[in-house]
Amino acid sequence: MSASKGQFADLKEVTLHYLTAGQGEAVVLLHGIPQTSFEWRFILPKLAEKYLVIAPDLRGLGDSTRPVSGYDKKTIAEDVWQLVHDHLGVRRFHLVGHDWGGPVAFSLAAHHPEAVSRLAILDVTIPGDGAEMSQGGRRWHHPLYRTPDLPEALCAGREELMMDWFFENYGHRTNCISDEDKQEYYRTYKKLGAFRAMFGYYRAFAQDASDNRELLERNGKLTMPVLALGGDKAFGRGLETLESLKRVAANVRGGIIPDCGHWVAEEQPEFVSQALLKFFSEKH
Repeated sequence: MSASKGQFADLKEVTLHYLTAGQGEAVVLLHGIPQTSFEWRFILPKLAEKYLVIAPDLRGLGDSTRPVSGYDKKTIAEDVWQLVHDHLGVRRFHLVGHDWGGPVAFSLAAHHPEAVSRLAILDVTIPGDGAEMSQGGRRWHHPLYRTPDLPEALCAGREELMMDWFFENYGHRTNCISDEDKQEYYRTYKKLGAFRAMFGYYRAFAQDASDNRELLERNGKLTMPVLALGGDKAFGRGLETLESLKRVAANVRGGIIPDCGHWVAEEQPEFVSQALLKFFSEKH
């Protein structure tokens, strides 16, 4: 098992905290919300046995800095590009995105297709794919989080309550993330500005959809191999992830992660790790 190392990179608009482990071909892991690079703690060591794994805390989250603006996924993807390509000097890599890390990964792959060997998207759909990302109200927090000022006021001092609701209801089991592990998420999301940054990811949704539609109209679908997996229980997206990626990419395979809600890297790390390792090792 490879121990990960936390480091910082000073980029143009943000300082990103990131984990690295292993050596070889590079794999970049992009986390979701309300999570950080810590969400990959079970998967990163398995991948690091064969690959150089890079897992940043995205703009505004974790131990990265929290600018006032720039939470559209095109800008966040550019942060990741500056980290991986400019700072670390990695020319080509596999790319994985979960939850909001998925739209960031899509944008990065669409803007730098020559650099992304293979793309894996976990339990999320892509804004601007032609479908309705919020599932007609099933994800009630989407419109709430996009409302100016109100969610900041409602959540101030109640960060743990809000995060716990999602951890317990969006997982297949209420205890799929341990109390001890939740403490690490609380630590960073209770920092001043962290919830504001988190809401910024949702508030940029219309811009993300517009940016992606423009990209697809200009360049067509992604052509690199894509793996799309969704959790089959609770608030997992099931086959929705695969269906979304087929609308925006030409070479897609995937399906469902069994007995799994939304927190795929923590609920079914063995299944996800093996699926990623198999996908990355394919020659065609």
